[in-house]
Amino acid sequence: MEGLTSFERDCVERAAAADMLRQVENWAEVNSGSGNLDGLAILASRLAGAFADLPGEIRLADAVPVDAVDASGQRYEVPHGRNLHLTVRPDAPIQLLFTGHMDTVFGADHPFQAMRWLEPGVLNGPGVADMKGGIAVMLAALQAVEDAGETRVGYEVIINSDEEVGSLGSAALIAASAKGKRAALTYEPSALPDGTLAGERPGSGNFSFTVRGKSAHAGRNPEDGRNALIAAADLALRLQKGVGPRLSVNPARIDGGGPNNVVPDLAVLRVNLRPATLEDQTRAQSLIEASVAMVAAGHEVVIDTHGHFARPPKPMTPELEALFGVVQRAGADLGQSIGWKSTGGVCDGNNIAACGVPVIDTMGVRGGSIHSNEEYLIVDSLAERAALSALTILRLAGEVA
Repeated sequence: MEGLTSFERDCVERAAAADMLRQVENWAEVNSGSGNLDGLAILASRLAGAFADLPGEIRLADAVPVDAVDASGQRYEVPHGRNLHLTVRPDAPIQLLFTGHMDTVFGADHPFQAMRWLEPGVLNGPGVADMKGGIAVMLAALQAVEDAGETRVGYEVIINSDEEVGSLGSAALIAASAKGKRAALTYEPSALPDGTLAGERPGSGNFSFTVRGKSAHAGRNPEDGRNALIAAADLALRLQKGVGPRLSVNPARIDGGGPNNVVPDLAVLRVNLRPATLEDQTRAQSLIEASVAMVAAGHEVVIDTHGHFARPPKPMTPELEALFGVVQRAGADLGQSIGWKSTGGVCDGNNIAACGVPVIDTMGVRGGSIHSNEEYLIVDSLAERAALSALTILRLAGEVA
């Protein structure tokens, strides 16, 4: 750490020394699957207690209403947990945003519920890497910066409850908090176990197409029917033809159909589309609209489209490259080699970038096998990443003349 001032050294050592493992174990023992509202409420309370050690105003914000489409084509409301929101020194000259998520992909009835040691220093457990470890890193870095007396930085923290299901209930809160920020750090686990960060990300949109046709007897008068299942399949194929190097299309499911002797009058097609750039997103939207119109006319059916591109593409911009430079230099001064690569996944970093704020969204722990029963956390990375975040914050604060 020869490149650090004594002030920086004291701060990063304090961050690295925080008892983060204890916090991770405390938080990971609570099942916080995106749909487990009781578990999310318990975890939100624990997180609020931990983040209350920071100055500022803390609250648990309700999610905005979110709806979805069921297998019968009816819309219904999807309940979401509350989101932790902390605001510190909103009038400071440098304003930053820190985000994480408390939810996991493991529901209350999922068999993966317990932690265990795979080997010394490697902890297996639901959410230990994605991203309860990252939340602990964030908190340790912010607490160290506060203890150091650095007041040139103000910030907002959002720990949302629905990132794993698209952040539909928290996107508005994230957008409002991103406004006017110099930069943002999000604490998803590193893109690779060696600590590589994620750079560019594609966008993502989930769509449900409800196709309503007309039933008829399959033997007596099939010509009077309008087969919704065939129309849905035709729509899936037309959308699939839009696949290219900069746009992936995944028709994932068709709900519908019935007895063999009845022309089906209802089908619901589920599709995920991932455009590489905003231009590709525009092309994807045009593809959807044109395909729906052609199928509706060709099959004489009515199609209702539900969904949108909730995760816009995150491009590599000059501002983001500059922020990566700050983090990379901080890593070098700490003896950490920091690189980055494009990735196919999406996260809240996409939403933040869409607000015009440069964001590095893999500042969390090193680990791997996320979203599986083999998910693991490399415990040494807690101290590494807390030190990296603390020094990055101090370097951004140093931009104030």
